[in-house]
Amino acid sequence: MVKFALTALASAVLSACAVGPDYVRPTIDAPVRFVHAPATGIESPGATDVDFWARFDDPVLSRLVDDALVANHDLRIGLARWDQARALLRQSRLDQLPTLTAAGTAASGRSSADQLPGIDRDARDADRFDAGIDAFWELDFFGRVRRQVEAQSAQSAAAGEDLRTMQVAIVSELATSYLRLRGLQERLRVANGNGDNQLESLRVVDARLDAGQGTEFDTSRARAQLASTLARIPALESAIAIDMHRIAVLTGRAPAALLDELGDVRAVPEPADAVDPGTPAELLRRRPDIAAAEHRLAGATARIGIATADLFPRITIGGALGSQALDADDLFERDSETRLLSLGIDWSFLDVGRVRARIAAAQAGADEQLASYQRTVLRALEETENALIVHRNRHRETAHLADAAAAGARATELARLQFDGGLVEFLQVLDAERIQLDAEDRLAQSRADTAIALVALYRAMAGGWPDRVPARSDALAIAAD
Repeated sequence: MVKFALTALASAVLSACAVGPDYVRPTIDAPVRFVHAPATGIESPGATDVDFWARFDDPVLSRLVDDALVANHDLRIGLARWDQARALLRQSRLDQLPTLTAAGTAASGRSSADQLPGIDRDARDADRFDAGIDAFWELDFFGRVRRQVEAQSAQSAAAGEDLRTMQVAIVSELATSYLRLRGLQERLRVANGNGDNQLESLRVVDARLDAGQGTEFDTSRARAQLASTLARIPALESAIAIDMHRIAVLTGRAPAALLDELGDVRAVPEPADAVDPGTPAELLRRRPDIAAAEHRLAGATARIGIATADLFPRITIGGALGSQALDADDLFERDSETRLLSLGIDWSFLDVGRVRARIAAAQAGADEQLASYQRTVLRALEETENALIVHRNRHRETAHLADAAAAGARATELARLQFDGGLVEFLQVLDAERIQLDAEDRLAQSRADTAIALVALYRAMAGGWPDRVPARSDALAIAAD
């Protein structure tokens, strides 16, 4: 009878269905193409280029990115969360199998004379030995355990995508900080260079004033313009130091660890102009934040099934096989055998109000995750369209500013020549120097912004990002194995 019951129960488990809705991927009406994508027919790198930062051809940037992917602490936190989710998934899968435990005890006791009156002291001593194996198995007729596995599997997959999302964010922030640093260093060079030129102009007008050929007005204006230019330098130096600190921390170092290395001034890297973003449908498949949102939606759907399963009885089967004896030598003898087989039913039908409340809460959670998924999709499309238009217009802006800077430098040169020849007032020299400084400063800023716009575009497209795992500590490495 026991064998027949076990066979019947196993067959029922294998043929049982899981209650609650099955996950169905939401349909998204994505546009056919990006409105601000580059014109067709151009040769440009694709959105899935590996190691996009290599396009900047800057070995320092490449080395810093490699360091960040291995040592960044935010990535290590994300990796630990992923390892934790995978460990919990392994545990939930084991819940589908019987739970086996083994135990043994050896006890020696003595009863008091009041408990056993008239019995000798030695006769009141008693020993007891037992050993056995216990088994427990929830018969998953209604899919509660299977839905738990589905939910934890989705959570594990979402944690993996979260790690990829964090990689995108960290590399993007590092590249942005590095490019901004190079732009700030260029702006500092421009400010120092113009300061030197304006200092020379001040010396000229001072000499003319001493010779009785100049005016105090010219001297005051020249001194004011020099002071205004020099006032830019402390703010630029502070911003440079801040970016150096940020880059060091992103690579897992102390804030001041890279001051010497990054202090070597380099020009802002200039990558190719155009990037092919692919289609919106391809973007939705690439973005890890979208994949994470979808996995969370799948997990929320599975949790509806977990809650729904409480409307039905939870059936468990248990068993124990062991040996019990008063003498250790008699343990495991035939007459010392013990065994137990039990069938349990736990049903919450008398508390159906609470069960239905949990089901409603799970359904609301799924609705929340659906809205979150749809919001993530729209934001991804928005970010990409924004990044495309900004990237394109940054190039146009830089081209105009390059012309303005060249014209400003030529105007300053001509103004000085004409002033030396007595053809113009010194005020025109000062105006030309001010325009030149503003144009060169804005050009340096625009070059950095153009490179940063490319990073933002790759971040929006989720292309050119490596599939690497940061370094684990010894404890995490053991747990992951």
